[in-house]
Amino acid sequence: MTNVQKRYEEAKARYAAIGVDTEKALEKLQTIKISMHCWQDDDVKGFMNPDGELTGGIMATGNYLGAARTPAELRQDVEKAYSLIPGKHKLNLHAIYLDTDEKVDLNEIEPRHFTKWVDWAKEQGVGLDFNPTFFSHPMMKDGYTLAHPDKEVRDFWIEHGKRARKISEYFGRELGETSIDNFWVPDGMKDNPIDRMSPRRRLMESLDEIFAEDLDERYTKDAVESKLFGLGAEAYTAGSHEFYMGYGLTRNKLICLDAGHFHPTEVISNKLSSLALFSKGVMLHVSRPVRWDSDHVVIMDDELQEIGKELVRNDLLSKTNIGLDFFDATINRITAWVIGMRNTQKALLKAMLEPTQELRNMENKFDFTSRIVYTEELKDFPYGDVWNYFCEKNNVPVGLDWYTEVQKYEKNILSKR
Repeated sequence: MTNVQKRYEEAKARYAAIGVDTEKALEKLQTIKISMHCWQDDDVKGFMNPDGELTGGIMATGNYLGAARTPAELRQDVEKAYSLIPGKHKLNLHAIYLDTDEKVDLNEIEPRHFTKWVDWAKEQGVGLDFNPTFFSHPMMKDGYTLAHPDKEVRDFWIEHGKRARKISEYFGRELGETSIDNFWVPDGMKDNPIDRMSPRRRLMESLDEIFAEDLDERYTKDAVESKLFGLGAEAYTAGSHEFYMGYGLTRNKLICLDAGHFHPTEVISNKLSSLALFSKGVMLHVSRPVRWDSDHVVIMDDELQEIGKELVRNDLLSKTNIGLDFFDATINRITAWVIGMRNTQKALLKAMLEPTQELRNMENKFDFTSRIVYTEELKDFPYGDVWNYFCEKNNVPVGLDWYTEVQKYEKNILSKR
């Protein structure tokens, strides 16, 4: 028996004393697939025009060595990250990450431009999610795409959205796993607008045209994502939370909640149970807001743990699609991935190790004294020993050993790019 196994057995007994079955928790965690975002590895540049400027409220800061320059390098880095993360997961691609020698624009992309990604996903045994790219392109004019007053601009982006849905459907059909196609549109203004409604009406009508064709939801599901503000759109974003909540509910779409797309003092954990009552499902982007910048590496903070608790306590995992969304070029990019993925899994595990029904019974009896006693004492329970055992069972490094692996990879691979 290894030291990890010994400590796990001790933790297992301690949790059993309060009615928690750690084996069942680990079985459940094993089934949870998190969609890892490709854009952390190359600073959101993509491979369509990697030397172009980022637009749409996006900025990746830093110049750490080793950013992926080609699809092959990106896949190599993803595989390294996966080797350090327990379980089987998904990869989330943006449209600008196509893999083709053909010169093609966003309104011309087709499934064939992503066949290498599908072949790779089959080899790896992972699913693929997708995102149309409504930024970093000359046809994003005056801060607008789908909400632009010029029909020619709108038509370009409408065509892109339609083609993105077909690519997502192709992913799902080929891989046998539903591909979530998430729509985030950064349209907005830097300073206070006079007319907030007209852009929103145009955005609504453009989206209606994109979604006019019904696609088989066994293969793809559409999600719509809001944002409070971004660089260049500090005062007004057409696709606000209220806009997309209304749109998603009336059009039967998944509603994407990004933890970094709200005011830093506003949390999404409190929104999950409300949306679950009325929506068909949620696309969750796990991120971290820090003042104006919305997309920091996910740490094990209070909000991440609250998100995990809400999903587990309310049995929402079956109707929630979990993905990551952050980018940091000041640190090793693979490290950022691994920290975010493992922390998200840890938050879910901590929630699964609660005696949820017992806590609910206390609350229903208005026994708030027992409730606070248990929730506070649980903070000191040895969930880390259960997590380490989960890692060992999945043949991935325990503790800081994963970072040693990344350091070797940086020395042998990343530093030579």
